[in-house]
Amino acid sequence: MDYVIPPPDIASIPVIGRSTRFPVRRVYCVARNYAAHAREMGFDPQRDPPCFFCKPADAIVPVEADGVGQIAYPLATENYHHEIELVIAIGRSGKNIAVERALDHVWGYAIGLDMTRRDLQTALRAKGMPWELGKSADQSAPIGPITPATDCPHIADAAIWLKVDEALRQESRTAQMIWSIAEVVSCLSAYFELHAGDLIFSGTPEGVAAVERGALLRGGIEGLGELSVRVV
Repeated sequence: MDYVIPPPDIASIPVIGRSTRFPVRRVYCVARNYAAHAREMGFDPQRDPPCFFCKPADAIVPVEADGVGQIAYPLATENYHHEIELVIAIGRSGKNIAVERALDHVWGYAIGLDMTRRDLQTALRAKGMPWELGKSADQSAPIGPITPATDCPHIADAAIWLKVDEALRQESRTAQMIWSIAEVVSCLSAYFELHAGDLIFSGTPEGVAAVERGALLRGGIEGLGELSVRVV
């Protein structure tokens, strides 16, 4: 097929133990999925339906295992926050997926960072406006290699942590999520038909804070290894 301009590259992520890569279709994110983080943001954690938002697929910055990725400090912010998250990689299409069948649609998991222009997000939210500008900056979704789901059977209760310049900032367990992995997939599929290649950032624990240019972010999730990213 011919195009009037060169088509953009397809975002893709390395896969542990394979030479093939995981192509990215859409990027969904869950807001306030850890109770302590909801409280630090000034909200009362509830078991209401989860709040979802999106990032563009080209916000993805793939980071190879044992490598150090780079992300640019974005435009229009003076308060850029880190948020370490478990990322769910969808491998099978479905809509209105039952919770009991939701994990059948998961191909694998990865470590991701939902980088956030907090000053923009807070200002827009105070005005009752969508806060996409706070969440969808260029290079705002660095992510490590995907591990197939069959290779991480204990991911539902895994340690998750983040250090900034070796100072511990975030520490929790995935079992502390308000909505489990299966519930997140099921709830999201009631709004969108999920397809292979979709990613879901599942929420961040407490301890989010601003980073400066030059900061080294190093985080990990038990069973998935580590992710290292420098802000430049």
